[in-house]
Amino acid sequence: MAEHAKRSHKTGSLAVRRAVQLLFLVIVCFIGFRFSQFAGPLEKGMLPVVDRPPGVEAFLPISALVSLKYYVLTGTLNEIHPSGLVLFLIICATTLIARKGFCAWVCPFGLLSEYLAKLHFLIFQQGYRPPHWLDRVLRTGKYLLAAFFIWSIFLRMPLESVRGFIYSPYNILADIKMFRFFSDISMTALLVILGLVLLSVLIRNFWCRYLCPYGALLGVLSILSAGRIHYDRTHCSNCGECEKHCPGLIDIRQGKSTYSLECNACLQCVNGCPEKGALKFSLFNSRFSMGSIGVGLSLVLLFAGGIALAKLNGHWQNQVSHGAYQYHMLTQGMVAANGVDGERSKKAKMERMIRTMQKMRSEKASRVPGTMMPMNPEDK
Repeated sequence: MAEHAKRSHKTGSLAVRRAVQLLFLVIVCFIGFRFSQFAGPLEKGMLPVVDRPPGVEAFLPISALVSLKYYVLTGTLNEIHPSGLVLFLIICATTLIARKGFCAWVCPFGLLSEYLAKLHFLIFQQGYRPPHWLDRVLRTGKYLLAAFFIWSIFLRMPLESVRGFIYSPYNILADIKMFRFFSDISMTALLVILGLVLLSVLIRNFWCRYLCPYGALLGVLSILSAGRIHYDRTHCSNCGECEKHCPGLIDIRQGKSTYSLECNACLQCVNGCPEKGALKFSLFNSRFSMGSIGVGLSLVLLFAGGIALAKLNGHWQNQVSHGAYQYHMLTQGMVAANGVDGERSKKAKMERMIRTMQKMRSEKASRVPGTMMPMNPEDK
C-alpha cells in the first residue's frame, strides 16, 4: 500500500511538471505560428495583416543583454525589443525561487532533451556518464561562452556602440533573421542540429549540460536562490535512486545538490527517492517545503505577473511599425523575387521602396534619433 502511494505521488509530480512544460510549449508554438503569419508577407514584399507577437523576443538573448546594459546606463527601456528584456529579467527572477527551474519547467529545449534522454536509456540500460575529468572539462564550455557574451557586452561595449546596435537594421530584424534560420535552414545548420540531437541521445542532456550559455548564466544566478534541494543523511538508505533520476548527474549523496550549479529543480530526485524525509525541496533553509505544484505555480505566476506588468507600463509591444520592417527588409535584400515574375517583382520592390522612403520623409517627427525608420506602431 505504501509502495503504491509512493508511485502515485511520483506519477502525479511528473504529471504536474509535464503539464507546465506542455503549457509553455503550446504558447511557444502559437507564438511561432503567429510570427510566421507576420514575417511571411514581409518576405514577399507585402505588409502583414497580423500584429507581431512580442513573445518571439524570448529567443533573442543577445539583444536582451544589450538592452539590459542600455537600461543600466540610461534608465530607458529601448523600444525595439522591449519584451526581450522583460522576459530575460523574468527568467533570471525564476532562479531566486527555483534555481534553474526555467530549464526543467519552461524551456522547450529542456523538454526535447528529456525525450531524447528516453532514447538514451533504451541504448544504455544503466545510462552512460562520460569520465569525470572529461565531463568537467566539457562543462566549462557553456560557462566560458556565457562569460564571453557578458564580457563583450558589459565590459567592452561603450554606450554609443550599445545605442548603435539597438537601432541597427541587424537588431531590428533579428527576430525575422531567426525565423528565416529555421524556415530556410541551410544544409550546414541542419547537419549541426542533427549532430546535436545525436549527441543528446548518446550523452544525456548534451546541449543543456555542455553548450547552453543561457543555462550557465542561470546556474550562476541560482547561487542566490532561496529554493534548494535539502538532503538528510539520517533518513537515507544509500540506495542511489536519487542519482539515477537526476538529469544533472549531481552527486546527491555527497551533499552536492544543495549548491550545485547544475540543479534545475526538476524534483526528479525528490520524487524518485523511496525514503521519506531524505530529500525535499524547500525555501529559506528548509523553513518552507515546496512540491511540484508549488514550483510549477510559482513559475507560471512569475511569467504571467511580469508580462502583465510590462503591458500595463507600455513595455511589451515594440514601437517598430510594419512599414519600418518592410523598409529595412527591402534595404537589407531580404525580400524574395520568385520564378518567371522575378523581374516584375524586382521592379515592384523598387517602387515600394521608393514609396516607403517618401512616406518616411514625411514622418520625421515620429522617428527616434539615430534611426531611419517610422516608430509609430499604428503605421501599417
